[in-house]
Amino acid sequence: MENKQLLQPFELYVSDMECWHERPLVYHFFEIVQILEGEGTREVNRNRLPYHKGSIFLFTPLDCRGFDSSAPTRFCSIRFSEVFLGKCKSPQDKERIIQWLKQLEHIFFHHNRFQELLIKQPRDCQMVGTLINNMMAEYEQQAAYHEENLQHFVTLILNILARNVTAPPTDLAPAAEPLINRMLLHIRSHISEPEKLRVDHLAAQFNLSANYVGEYFRKFTGETLQQYIMLYRIKLVQQRLVNSALTVSQIADELGFTDESHLSRQFRKYVGMAPAEYRKQSGKTA
Repeated sequence: MENKQLLQPFELYVSDMECWHERPLVYHFFEIVQILEGEGTREVNRNRLPYHKGSIFLFTPLDCRGFDSSAPTRFCSIRFSEVFLGKCKSPQDKERIIQWLKQLEHIFFHHNRFQELLIKQPRDCQMVGTLINNMMAEYEQQAAYHEENLQHFVTLILNILARNVTAPPTDLAPAAEPLINRMLLHIRSHISEPEKLRVDHLAAQFNLSANYVGEYFRKFTGETLQQYIMLYRIKLVQQRLVNSALTVSQIADELGFTDESHLSRQFRKYVGMAPAEYRKQSGKTA
């Protein structure tokens, strides 16, 4: 799969897209996309879902994503890296950014699964639209303190999105969400707890036959359960290597690997190099 890097810590652009046939790419940055006009299909990690005017999508680093328009489409893309949010001047600011990035991981990974992010409050929709318009003007003018202002705009938008994904509608029971969504959320929430990812535990948790869990999961995701769990772990390892000072042993402990050796073997299998080499190539010191 082809990869695309972010050349600057922050990029914003508005694009008109008659029909984009470029195959989906793996992008190494966070991205917020708002559809300004048009409709079509977006593809994320092999899942295809419709989009329309007003749709907002959140993408995390290492997601494979692309768009195919069925009607003339205009969209705004806000792309940023941890470097952009992590420009801080004091230890207190640095700690705040670390916590904020953990919240980002929660927002992006847990709530951009098989559906668009729905902003339930009309006032919030209006606020996000206004903030994006202001960001366009600020980014174009490049006036004094524009980087600091853009950072604040991104933070405000993510705060608004966060309260929409963490507060489910009161008129819907938890079981109203598709089973596969709830299963994926469970896996990602307990990725560091292998015992809660066992087939027998998932069967009991979601009222499925143990013999049917694997078949059901593959039917809706196109991947085996164990392959999905390992690929998700490897994706998180890549992010930790690039964006943290944790040792490989600490990452292994955090993400539920047996030990550092187990992590290294799996990482080399899926990525083709050792974790230390990957970190070095990404510009981080081991």
